[in-house]
Amino acid sequence: MTDIEIRDALLRGDEEVTMKFFFTECKPLFYNIIRRVFSYDVDYDECINEFYIHIMEDNGKRLRQFRGDRENSIFKWIMVVAIRYFIKNRNQVIDNNSKAPLNKKKDVELMCNTESSIDANIDVTTLLEKMPNKRYALVIRRLVLEDAEPEVVAEELGISVANLYNLKRRALAAITLLTLDKIK
Repeated sequence: MTDIEIRDALLRGDEEVTMKFFFTECKPLFYNIIRRVFSYDVDYDECINEFYIHIMEDNGKRLRQFRGDRENSIFKWIMVVAIRYFIKNRNQVIDNNSKAPLNKKKDVELMCNTESSIDANIDVTTLLEKMPNKRYALVIRRLVLEDAEPEVVAEELGISVANLYNLKRRALAAITLLTLDKIK
């Protein structure tokens, strides 16, 4: 589906697209944002439900603002809106009393510079979208940003773990060159 088709399906209330989009496709993105914004454990489903209500208020007024231009994917748009929403409402989300924490790591340093970390994540996401080799971008996204296990990513790509590490090395070299070109 194109970004506009996803937006329109969400606006129509297509339950299948909504569940797949928010609870599968955007899940790593939301986990990353939640982990960085909240200094306490929160319930993923509760956060996403509140965010969904936020973008669907007034007959989807906020979601209708997404235009699907060449510069912004729906994932990038959702990321920016979610970051702003969660930062603004970080003290209003109820903590999770369950024994299973959302955060895999309790790393205080991750919470110290939340906004600068989020800005850096947006910059990296933008760079990844501009990479000509989408396979390189996928490897960086899965291994570095989403912290996926190498064995899982290698299986997804149908390659050995050793080849994955070679691919990661080339991908990091490519994004470094892209970054240097952007600085010039």
